Amino acid sequence: MGPFKLSSPFKPQGDQPQAISKLAKALLKGNRFQILMGVTGSGKTFTMASIIAELQKPTLVISHNKTLAAQLYAEFKEFFPKNAVEYFISYYDYYQPESYIPQTDTYIEKDASINEKINRLRLAATTSLMTRKDVIVVASVSCIYNLGSPQEYRNMLVHLETGQKVSRDEILQKLVKIRYERNDIDFTQGIFRVRGDVVEVFPAYEQHIIRIEFFGDEIEKLSIIEYVSLRKIKELDDISIYPATHFLADSAQIDAALNEIESELKERLIQLKAEGRILEAARLESRTKYDMEMLKETGFCHGVENYSRHLSGRAPGSRPYCLLDYFGREFLIIIDESHVTVPQIRGMYNGDKARKSVLVDYGFRLPSCLDNRPLRFSEFEKIVSQVLFASATPAEYELEKCAVYAEQIIRPTGLVDPPIIVIQTKNQIDDLIKRIKQRASKHERVLVTTLTKRMAEDLCRYLQEVGLAVNYIHSELNALERIKIIGDLRKRNFDCLVGVNLLREGLDLPEVSLVCIMDADKEGFLRSTTSLIQLSGRAARNINGEVVVYADTITKSLKKALKETSRRRKKQLEYNKKWQIKPESIVKAVRDWIEIEYQAEEIVKNAVCENMQTYERLEAIAELEAQMEAAARSLQFEQAINLRDKIKKLKTQREK
Repeated sequence: MGPFKLSSPFKPQGDQPQAISKLAKALLKGNRFQILMGVTGSGKTFTMASIIAELQKPTLVISHNKTLAAQLYAEFKEFFPKNAVEYFISYYDYYQPESYIPQTDTYIEKDASINEKINRLRLAATTSLMTRKDVIVVASVSCIYNLGSPQEYRNMLVHLETGQKVSRDEILQKLVKIRYERNDIDFTQGIFRVRGDVVEVFPAYEQHIIRIEFFGDEIEKLSIIEYVSLRKIKELDDISIYPATHFLADSAQIDAALNEIESELKERLIQLKAEGRILEAARLESRTKYDMEMLKETGFCHGVENYSRHLSGRAPGSRPYCLLDYFGREFLIIIDESHVTVPQIRGMYNGDKARKSVLVDYGFRLPSCLDNRPLRFSEFEKIVSQVLFASATPAEYELEKCAVYAEQIIRPTGLVDPPIIVIQTKNQIDDLIKRIKQRASKHERVLVTTLTKRMAEDLCRYLQEVGLAVNYIHSELNALERIKIIGDLRKRNFDCLVGVNLLREGLDLPEVSLVCIMDADKEGFLRSTTSLIQLSGRAARNINGEVVVYADTITKSLKKALKETSRRRKKQLEYNKKWQIKPESIVKAVRDWIEIEYQAEEIVKNAVCENMQTYERLEAIAELEAQMEAAARSLQFEQAINLRDKIKKLKTQREK
């Protein structure tokens, strides 16, 4: 752990020096709100990193989508290799919230699929915030959602010291209490295993193992062990093991919560019966009592988050804990692409409340479920101490809040805003096909944006049918799949990417030389001045950058976008002429730290098989054979084949 140390071969250029100086001084003086008004390709991320290095405060970077968050995570990880750069987004691959539709009397139960790899990164983020000060967390707006008390998270950790008088079984009970599970065969994050007087714990947030060696009822030795080779990395005098989940409650808290839930249930039943709503009362009583019984017996129930206010001991109506509470008092928030991210933060509460209010009204949930929610925007504003808004097109809210702003229009590379060409919509598809082929022949990429998802799907399908290498990106893909598609575009696994509004803000794609905007003359959110400027910026990192808008009329928004682009082009051209700069396309390696980590995990798993002792291998074979049979019985033949191949590999190693 040490101070933030920026590592970069670059030095501030163009508008960067004045922007860094102006904003850093304002922040060091305690100024609360400021704007970095930076165009695409001007090096906003480097400016942000430089400001973090100047300020030396823990920093939360909020992005409006997971794909952009992954890109920022990779960039900050390169800028600060010696510091803790973490990634915090929603861990759901698929999420169907609990809801009720009164018009059709349809109840939809909550259904979700959790991505365990993203969950590990979330736990790593909060653990880093608990243990060090040099932390940068890149997050989506999930950072304002209920997360569980940081104080409880800290209090429930298991602290161990060499020479400590404690029995092995007592340590095992503490590990189970903080949601670790015992599994002596499948040893992964969140698991511990026991062999005589040796306990090995695989923290839910780490890539190495903690080995605890006992001599009687005393801890004799603590070690950090490499996961692959089981080689000892180092011995420790003490270590803390943090919980495997953010949501924790001990038996005393559960008992207190059950009393409060019962009291609230009685009050609500009286109210419903007084209103003559007998069906709703009966439904609520049945569902709530079942949940209470599950909480009493197991400490958990389906939809336990709806009782989070009682379990955490919060007052009615009080705000929930969230990631921001893990930072402490003094920290910096950078809101990237603030013109989109701020409205998203503002809108989370109302959408959540509308859905849950229906559940409360019709007896599916107690009113206290409304306290399991994202922050209200007013609550978010109270928590933040210092904020840096970053956007090429800041909105009215940011402009009203900020007395200090720095404009960053000049690109150090000398690249000029791409020219915008307006083309009539007649024969637009033929024109589009010709342009995609021209760019593909030069090994350049194309982005095409439409107004609706259906239009994007149809266009993508048609372009594929005429022989073009085209793909489509949409919101139904999970975060990791979207990241992969963007990476494949950069690697030229295909030439053209079609989408709706996911292609607007912040995506760093220097290989893209052409952006085509369909229906540019349809006034609205997706074709506003801000959207048109942001879309144009996707081609601003390539020297051959060009924007084609298909429109039959010049709307007010399009006219403003053309004017602003012309102003920025003029300023950059004057700078280039003054300093005799010859523009060059940005060359940026295709790196994806998240994908690399996951590939490494797979390699590690394979290597572990190769390092198994004979008795371990036999146990693993037996377990895999049981899994293979179960997969075959449920007609999951592909999974069964994969398991069969693993068994063959282990048996081959045994024979050798």
